[in-house]
Amino acid sequence: MHYNGLKTAILLVALSGLLLVIGSVLGGTTGLFIGLLIGLGTNGYAYFKSDKLALKSMRAYAVTENDQPAMYRIVRELSMQAGQPMPRLYMSPTQAPNAFATGRNPQNAAVCCTEGIMQLLDERELRGVLGHELSHVYNRDILIASVAATIASVIMFLVQFSWLIPMGGNGDRDRNPFAGLIILIVGPIAATIVQFAISRSREYDADESGALLTQDPLALASALRKLEQGTADAPLTPEPALQTTSALMIANPFNAAGMTRLFSTHPPMEQRIARLEAMAR
Repeated sequence: MHYNGLKTAILLVALSGLLLVIGSVLGGTTGLFIGLLIGLGTNGYAYFKSDKLALKSMRAYAVTENDQPAMYRIVRELSMQAGQPMPRLYMSPTQAPNAFATGRNPQNAAVCCTEGIMQLLDERELRGVLGHELSHVYNRDILIASVAATIASVIMFLVQFSWLIPMGGNGDRDRNPFAGLIILIVGPIAATIVQFAISRSREYDADESGALLTQDPLALASALRKLEQGTADAPLTPEPALQTTSALMIANPFNAAGMTRLFSTHPPMEQRIARLEAMAR
């Protein structure tokens, strides 16, 4: 294991610390309170409606055991093995190969595969992918992502509305002008990087947990290798409705290279594959 839970905790603490620093410089107690209410409201709604929002963005439709017997059988076996309830199963009518899980807990979970991934992978590789997705649900990654998004949203609010809130909570807008300027520029960038780092850490953790669940890390490694090429050949258009859902997917559905990897919600595929191969050894 690579201590991904510890890394996620450290990153959440870092994001929280960044919020406190920015809040004290820009908004003081008043700004923090207003931003926290807005962040909790918007992301609380997204948390409880995450499954419906994600499935709608991918135009997903429900499937039964008769529709997708292999997918249904694999998920049922892995759910029983994990001692968890059977999630709802969906298909997305797109040739872009991908899969994602959503839902705030195992009792409200849904797993969705695209038509493209069903054509690309064999059954063993599909089992590796579904084990990864179920691990996201069992690891409560939707909750973790919601907490990170709430903190990041509060930071964005404080930066965007800093001049409507008395700086430092005392009305002195000339206090620490250079610090305030630096925070205005660097704060949102730093918050975004840390938030995406949390997402990348959860992907590593789901890889490891899924490989342990299926007892076949090489199956997931093989699937990721195919998905790396498949998503490059058939990337999704980065529409606004897909921006949030893309973070849930097993592979980055958009083209990402160079510096854009810093702002990617997914770790480099070659690193994920290397870790899985190391687990197998």
